[in-house]
Amino acid sequence: MGKIKIFSIYAALLFIICCFFQPVVGAQEKEPPIVVEADQMSSTEESNTVLFLGNVDAKQGDLRILSDEMTVYYHEAATQDQEADTEQKIEKLVCVGNVELSSAEWLGTSDQMIYYSGNRKVMLVGDAKAWQGENMIAGEKIVYYIDEGRSEVVGGTTTVIGEGDKKEEKKQRVKMTIMQK
Repeated sequence: MGKIKIFSIYAALLFIICCFFQPVVGAQEKEPPIVVEADQMSSTEESNTVLFLGNVDAKQGDLRILSDEMTVYYHEAATQDQEADTEQKIEKLVCVGNVELSSAEWLGTSDQMIYYSGNRKVMLVGDAKAWQGENMIAGEKIVYYIDEGRSEVVGGTTTVIGEGDKKEEKKQRVKMTIMQK
């Protein structure tokens, strides 16, 4: 029973990632558009980046990403057609500050989220947590490998508690809660 719940959490994460992180912007008209709102936006052609600042709210279908800041990194590649037009492809997406990813039945939070389109990997870093229903998994970092359908959860850094001779080092561990029915 527990393995089924764990699999459900990972399957939901895979679904969210596959729906939202399309490598080509505007390539498929059947996909719902990605709508990003923020207090401020700036684009830099030299570095092929778009920076969204302040109350960032990105949506595609029922997937939503909230953060304080979102940077989209693009790389340009020539298309295969004879016109040699270029299309923008997402290389990397970085969200910083109060990151929250959610869909109808899944929620993930962290201090930072990084998506790499090349190896199709998503990392939730810094107090990373994921919930599906009442089930939860937490660690310092959650890494999800989209194409492999696997994830890793890493415990936290060593914390020093106390002062002087009474110092105690405590390593944070991965925590999972599975609700039984």
